[in-house]
Amino acid sequence: MAKKVLRPVDHEAQLSLVEHLDELRSRLIVSLAVLIALFAVCFWQNDTVLDIVNRPLEQTAFKKDQKGKSKDPLEQAAVFQQLSRDALIADAEFLREIALDEDVSAETRALARVAAARAESAAAAAPEKAARRPVTLKVGEPFFATFKVAGYASMLLAIPLILYQFYAFVLPAFSPRERRVALPLMSLVPFLFYGGVTFAYFVVLPQAIDFLQNFNDDEFDILLQASDLYRFSVMVCLAMGMLFQIPVAILLVTRMGIVSVAQLRANRRYAILVIAVLAMFLPGTDPVTMVLAMLPLVILYEGSILLAALLQRREARAEARDDASESD
Repeated sequence: MAKKVLRPVDHEAQLSLVEHLDELRSRLIVSLAVLIALFAVCFWQNDTVLDIVNRPLEQTAFKKDQKGKSKDPLEQAAVFQQLSRDALIADAEFLREIALDEDVSAETRALARVAAARAESAAAAAPEKAARRPVTLKVGEPFFATFKVAGYASMLLAIPLILYQFYAFVLPAFSPRERRVALPLMSLVPFLFYGGVTFAYFVVLPQAIDFLQNFNDDEFDILLQASDLYRFSVMVCLAMGMLFQIPVAILLVTRMGIVSVAQLRANRRYAILVIAVLAMFLPGTDPVTMVLAMLPLVILYEGSILLAALLQRREARAEARDDASESD
């Protein structure tokens, strides 16, 4: 049945409601099967997935500590522990040198050996400075947080196939002319989406987390819950992936003749205002996230206008050549 239903459907083909539902069901089954398989892989490799998701937080850890500017008591305690450990190691090395010095009395050398051993034991027991990690506050939170992250990762990986199944289902309803407009635009969607997710992960998230976690840090003992961090990260990445679809929307309305390139250029100020409002509603709503989100969106808007103008000029030249050939 799946092989029969998932065949390419021509625009002129007449399918009954039952055949349409069978095709939709088969495509949903295929998408669900791939999603389940990807989820199994992500859950199996959950350590790697969690390391990737935690990395933007780890990049911000102890950034102010290294400059001596952190006012967070927990971070200050971590720095103190690290400095104490380094001091104990240095003291142990110095005492070992005294214990081996023949010019020192035997009693002093014996005391130096004992003190060096104690300093080394204390240094070994001192915790090393580690990257900041999210905390869990509920009994089942480690499992459920891991489960959710694996689900988010599998959805992200399955998006190209899910989009393909959606396109294959709706494209037969388009006329040949509409397909010439829709197909190139639809092919841009996954690339732009992943571009937005990549930009959010490498640029927006580290800066946003750093700003939000270190804001007023002298007033709080800052602990970041795992579920909140993962929800925030996923929402930022998804929002940026969706906002990066601006070129598709602009090219669609210009190619369909709904809006002209001249109108887009004339209303540039309003478009930038709309982009600012959209960026303001991103998760976090902090100035850093807003500015970092606005910059690529404005660039995409301007680039889309240029591309739409280029396509319009190419179409105009093609129509002029066709008219000239017909007149001949």
